[in-house]
Amino acid sequence: MSLIGKEVEEFAAKAFHKGEFIDIHSEELKGHWSVVCFYPADFTFVCPTELEDLQDQYATLKDLGVEVYSVSTDTHFTHKAWHDHSDAIGKIEYIMIGDPNHKITQIFDVLDEEEGLAQRGTFIIDPDGIVQSMEINADGIGRDASILVDKIKAAQYVRSHPGEVCPAKWKEGAETLKPSLDLVGKI
Repeated sequence: MSLIGKEVEEFAAKAFHKGEFIDIHSEELKGHWSVVCFYPADFTFVCPTELEDLQDQYATLKDLGVEVYSVSTDTHFTHKAWHDHSDAIGKIEYIMIGDPNHKITQIFDVLDEEEGLAQRGTFIIDPDGIVQSMEINADGIGRDASILVDKIKAAQYVRSHPGEVCPAKWKEGAETLKPSLDLVGKI
């Protein structure tokens, strides 16, 4: 079932952030753009490369008014241990949410029930808490966080320019489209 256009369901969880354990609630996804990045497990192979790449884009995302949240079915304690023992994960400045009860992974429909782990899901959520983009990759396919930047810029443009849409490969400053009868069959 697609979550596009739907508000994120309520949840509460424990997280690790900047050396501390914090409580996090779904309401914190509102009032700004959010990226929620699910990954299978701490202390694995593809996951640290993805999370480090996401950290490499974090300053750019923050400049766009975006907060980043990573989520796995590990505990917040495991996130801290991984943060303390991995050079790649030790760089992370964004919030790392623990979901050992699988509530959040079920809400976002990315739980691999057989394994008890999250799938590689990426969600862009607008300031109203509505899912605007979602992508789920197979376990062996790592994600490129730089692609998120263009997707978020497009989502922000469309939100602030009703009646316009961004075509494929759209980059900030490029031409957009205004869907109308005049365009039918001409693109």
